[in-house]
Amino acid sequence: MSQQAIRGYYQLTTLLETQLRANGITNVVSIGDISNVNLNKQDIFPLAHIIVNNAALEENVIRFNVSILACDIVDQSKDITTDRFVGNNDEQDILNTQLSVINMLTQKMRIGNLHQDKYQIESGVSAQPFMDRFENQLAGWTATMDILIYNDIDICS
Repeated sequence: MSQQAIRGYYQLTTLLETQLRANGITNVVSIGDISNVNLNKQDIFPLAHIIVNNAALEENVIRFNVSILACDIVDQSKDITTDRFVGNNDEQDILNTQLSVINMLTQKMRIGNLHQDKYQIESGVSAQPFMDRFENQLAGWTATMDILIYNDIDICS
């Protein structure tokens, strides 16, 4: 198989994995169906999971619709708390930290070095928080975005 035929998907998913691993926060990056999140008992959190929802092959770009989950395990304290705002877990800390993971990645594609390298986000990024998700009581964010990469297929060859 030629390099051109496989470049788009691998190029994008490898770049996302590299960027998520390099942020200084995320320990594990996985990819695939939503049902594959957090099934490995060996995972060291925080974790990011990449889901490629679809790809649109346009004239000059490939438009990937991607969802990225950035999450961590909620630590429940056994201490009784009277502070209803903070509670007795680290859920707010996780939501704050994992939103920054999403924000760092998206800003690099909006105005940073990834934008200059032709990995660009078109339009806004939608991020939804989640709590008590999956079997390990995870909290974090699911961000969905359209990422455009240059379509360099040469049809004249």
